[in-house]
Amino acid sequence: MKRTHLIILIGIAASIIGLLVYSVDFSTYDTIDSARNKQGKFVHLIAKLDKSQPIDYDPINNPNYLSFYAVDSLGAQTKVVYHNSMPADLAKSERLVLKGKMQSGHFECKDILLKCPSKYKDDKNSIEQAINEQNASN
Repeated sequence: MKRTHLIILIGIAASIIGLLVYSVDFSTYDTIDSARNKQGKFVHLIAKLDKSQPIDYDPINNPNYLSFYAVDSLGAQTKVVYHNSMPADLAKSERLVLKGKMQSGHFECKDILLKCPSKYKDDKNSIEQAINEQNASN
């Protein structure tokens, strides 16, 4: 094999490895307290909507401003500000994955992923009930 072919193959291999390294997401989930320690750094939080606090969203006056309070699994709470429209079923979601930065006492959110309750929970209960009724009638 010629020396130029070998150099080209090594270059192709290095570029493939470089693309793979930059395409993998090495981020981990942080708590609210650890995000406060990383002011200005992009983090992912897993939290629940604090339903005892109001959701501030006015689609008529400012459709690109949403604020609410989130609580993580350790009980820490923070105000979340999201500059976009309110996601559908925000109040129904079990968990939220919030992507953004902690800035000056609140979490500046860039993206919200909703983890909704399983749609199959109720179906499983209704199927079990139907089977029990069918067995009782036989």
